[in-house]
Amino acid sequence: MPPIAVIDFETTGMSPSQGARATEVAIVLLEGGKVVDRFQSLMKTGVWIPPFITELTGITNAMVQEAPEAASVMRDAARFVGDAPMVAHNASFDSKFWQAELALADTPAPQPFACTVLLSRRLYPQAPTHKLGPLVQHLGLPRAQRAHRALADAEMAAALLARMQHDLTTQWQLPAADFVLLQGMQRCALKALPQWLQRQAKARPRSTAATVAAQATQQQMCLLFD
Repeated sequence: MPPIAVIDFETTGMSPSQGARATEVAIVLLEGGKVVDRFQSLMKTGVWIPPFITELTGITNAMVQEAPEAASVMRDAARFVGDAPMVAHNASFDSKFWQAELALADTPAPQPFACTVLLSRRLYPQAPTHKLGPLVQHLGLPRAQRAHRALADAEMAAALLARMQHDLTTQWQLPAADFVLLQGMQRCALKALPQWLQRQAKARPRSTAATVAAQATQQQMCLLFD
């Protein structure tokens, strides 16, 4: 499967539209369920970090004053991601900062996003919570000792994504849980999910290497018209 970029931001607030800026970005590149590369950096934006954010993340105003300029960091991050699709735990939050910070760096942000919160609610509806740390612990995955730092959270989200891809392929006989399938799945109502996944398994039969390329196009068409 092509790589997927799993991203996490730490920020000064909840929304770029309210003046919040990123303080740290981390990206974990996942390919075939395995981490193949990482990117992480603090960034200087000139925006003051409130004390409660410092208490939550450990990131201080002094730390970001010594960091590279945000525009430089974001251009490097965009080069690192390339054209890989992106995943985040609560993608509605991280995608806004990805787009806003890249806009300030005069860099396009065309990458599509999928959300592990939406996916986990569908795949693990009986989990006591779908917050990142408790959810990975519930699933028996490694939990970072220091949550609310970008790389620790991105690595937990990547581990969660890899687990979901594994469960989809083993429990639903899918040849691969690629990004196109993940995007379709996050839009599917919970009650309709079993039937939807069964249709995807039939539309995506397990194949030999000789027919993989042809079936990849067919898989995309099945999802476009599902």
